[in-house]
Order: sequence, then structure tokens, then C-alpha cells
Amino acid sequence: MGIQRFCLETTAVADVELRKLLRDPTELASRAVQPVLWLTVFGQVMERVSGIHSGPFSYLVFITPGILAQSVLFSAIFYGIAVIWERDLGVVHKQLVSPAYRSALVLGKALSAGFRGLVQAGVIYALGAIMHLPLRHDPLAVIAVICTVVLGSAVFSTFSLIIACIVKTRERFMGVGQVLTMPLFFASSAIYPLELMPSWLRAVAQVNPLTYLVDALRGLMLPGDVAFATWGADIGILALIFALLLVIAVRLYPGLVR
Repeated sequence: MGIQRFCLETTAVADVELRKLLRDPTELASRAVQPVLWLTVFGQVMERVSGIHSGPFSYLVFITPGILAQSVLFSAIFYGIAVIWERDLGVVHKQLVSPAYRSALVLGKALSAGFRGLVQAGVIYALGAIMHLPLRHDPLAVIAVICTVVLGSAVFSTFSLIIACIVKTRERFMGVGQVLTMPLFFASSAIYPLELMPSWLRAVAQVNPLTYLVDALRGLMLPGDVAFATWGADIGILALIFALLLVIAVRLYPGLVR
């Protein structure tokens, strides 16, 4: 009964979050602009730079999974500001006095953030078709991409929730969020291979969760045989990071209202 109750509470929280998003889809529309600009402007310009070696793929194809990972990061990292709004409106107080599991409250929010990531994935695949990018479309790889995007969204949205629980104000959150997003993005393999980085930056990239998200998506989306062993290792690392962040978020979440 405990597991069933936990699953029902998690699903209920995720359903509420999705309903709020569907009633005001402007955020999804505005977020869709970002990957379009990165692929149509930045990607096509940088493809002409001969110093960036992207292996057997064109640079534009190489960065496509990285742009998807970046879109997931940027959509999820500011998720915590919505929780601060809910705190100010008294919604968080009502949730915390309910008999629901605290872990179900946090996990439900994390899963709902995955929907934003799936919208970004849809935009990337549609744009790839328009631009005739040779991405993989076989069902198994696409299903794996969906799972990876949901997990990546959950990781960064939970991280965002932890930040919200620590800073507790919208103004501080926006400042911290802006400081964190750019280093996370540029200290990853999203737009250039790890081999091009200086040694100190490569060391940072290897402990950056976004690097593992990019690596998993790149192995699934680019042409060729999918190395599911490598993908499984990346997913395993992301899952461990998510579990750690979930434990921290569950402990900090009640402190948001104090």
C-alpha cells in the first residue's frame, strides 16, 4: 500500500504541474525559440570554422544533441522560481501540511519538468527534419532519447529546487541561476569535443552532469550503431546524481516556508 500511495501522490503532483503548463503554453513557445536560433544561426556559422574537429559528422550534426541538452538545462534550471511563487501564494504550505510523502511532492515536480524537455526534443527533431540533418529515427533510439531527456530534466529541475530552498527569494534565485547556467553549459561537451579543452576545463567537464546528458544523447541521435553500454553508463551516472539531489531536496523542501 505504501508504494501504491507514493506512486499515486507522485502522479497527482505531476498532473497538477502539467495542467498549469498546458493552460499557459507561452513558456513552451518561448523556450522553443532558443534551439532554433542555436542551430540556424550559431551552428551554421561555426560549421565554417575549420579548427573545430567533430569527427565523421558535420559540426551542425555534432552539436544537435548538445543543443537539445542545453535546452533541457535552460528549461529546468529556472524551475525553482515557480516553487518560490507557490510558496508566496501559500501553495507550498498546503502541500507540506498534507499527509503526502515529501519525496512524492519533489519527485512529482521533477517528472513534470520532463514534459518541458520532451517539447524541446520535439522541436529539435522537427528542425532536424527541416534542415535535413541525418539524425537517427528508429523507435528504440527515440524511446531511449525520451527517457534520457526526462531524466536530464529531472536532474536539473531538482537541482533548481534545491537552489530555491536555499536562497528563498526570486531575486536571489535569478542571480544564482544566471551564474550557474553558463558555466554548466560551456564546461560541457555540448558545443565542442572534450579533446579541445585545456586539461583543467576537461576535468571540470568530467564532473559536470550536462556532459553525461550530452554524451548519452549524442550516442543515441547521431548516425551509426547505438552503443547501449556507453549509454547505460551515462544514464547510470545521471540516475545516481538524481537520487542524491532528490534526497537533498526532500530534506530542504520543508525549509522553504520558514
